Amino acid sequence: MKITTWNVNGLRAALGKGFHESLQALGSDVLCLQEVRAAPGQIDADELQRLGGSFPHMTWNPAERPGYSGVATFARQQPEQVSLGMNAPAFDTEGRVIRSRHPGFLLFNIYFPNGGRSLERVPYKLEFYAHLLDHCDALHAAGEQIILCGDFNTSHQPIDLRNPKQNEKNTGFLPEERLWIDRYLEHGFVDIYRRLYPDRAQYTWWTFISNARQRNVGWRLDYFLVSQSLAGQIQDSIIHDDILGSDHCPVSLIF
Repeated sequence: MKITTWNVNGLRAALGKGFHESLQALGSDVLCLQEVRAAPGQIDADELQRLGGSFPHMTWNPAERPGYSGVATFARQQPEQVSLGMNAPAFDTEGRVIRSRHPGFLLFNIYFPNGGRSLERVPYKLEFYAHLLDHCDALHAAGEQIILCGDFNTSHQPIDLRNPKQNEKNTGFLPEERLWIDRYLEHGFVDIYRRLYPDRAQYTWWTFISNARQRNVGWRLDYFLVSQSLAGQIQDSIIHDDILGSDHCPVSLIF
């Protein structure tokens, strides 16, 4: 099985940048998209039909604010169960979570908040991390196996971004943000890419300015965190940094 996560930075924009061709190259069974910035009614009908031809089972969770945030999970096989949000109105109005049940695991498609250039949204972001972890703790206690995927909007370690020293006071690499990744790992999750590739410096996001992608001045912001009990079933985690169409690239999990 292959699960792919991708922050598309606007699905309508991505559809005009070779999105369908990228999907064919990826060959994913489940596709988790973040920052779709659209409801299905805002997608061109022909484009929506074409997407449905590849993924007959599409779940959307758009934000209440038009053109903002939003996640979508596309699957070739129908999930056993699907739910939106985390039963937390403060977060759920922004369309940040879809949970789907598949044979043997729960899959969370997540778009974590950005802390903002002036750091005004950092408290909200940290509250989101805390609420989700409480939710996952309860699920783990009930015997569930979990896969968290999406744009975490945080680089965990210095290896995860090109210029760590210059970004120590910027959101995405603040100590208090990075600490929450530590907490998830202490609470039964594994950063599967980093376990498989402990010394590989590879990135999933590049700013559009200063030719950052061409110079590979990037950050690893997109993750798969999997329950420790699932980690042994993972064959690979792939960062598809050759696939364009967004300021993020897709990341896949194979098991």
